[in-house]
Amino acid sequence: MELKQFDGQLKNELAMVDVAHAILEQTGQVTNYNDLLVQVAEYLNIDDNELEAEMIQFYTDLNIDGRFISLGSNRWGLRGWFAIDSIDEEITHDNDEEDEKPRRRNRKGFDDEIEVFEDDEVEEEDDVVEFGDRVAVDEHGVMVDDEDEEDLGEYKADLEDLGDDDEEEEDENIAGLSVVDDEDVLGDDDEEE
Repeated sequence: MELKQFDGQLKNELAMVDVAHAILEQTGQVTNYNDLLVQVAEYLNIDDNELEAEMIQFYTDLNIDGRFISLGSNRWGLRGWFAIDSIDEEITHDNDEEDEKPRRRNRKGFDDEIEVFEDDEVEEEDDVVEFGDRVAVDEHGVMVDDEDEEDLGEYKADLEDLGDDDEEEEDENIAGLSVVDDEDVLGDDDEEE
């Protein structure tokens, strides 16, 4: 394989990851890691012993270098080939067929399959707020719904009821007590010694 961008450079001074980038750029195809490794080794004239020693570092360099992207199943390509939005789809597309049905444990500890029906979809809220819509906010800048107001009203009433009980208990406990200064108490202890 001829790589024009490395003309005039010594092959033993080239990094394997740079050669891999040049190979992928020239072929323009997603390539299996092992095939890419062989092509890089052939271009750099690396023998099997040296290749085995450098193989792990090469894989690490591919993962770290932002120019490359792993597409699953040990396939590699250049990140520049893919629009940002399509990268996630490309990576996860193969997993769509492998999705498992949800499982739950029965009382004996064994897994039971749960049938999922299309009718079991989660109900969406009727009042969906879109970006840019005006919404009501409270004095703290937190968005408020009508339902929130009702819930808060009940909550505040409950808190007031709780507060009344606490005050009554405190009044009952204080009724038979008198206030004593610290100096009076400390002065008595000093005299006893």
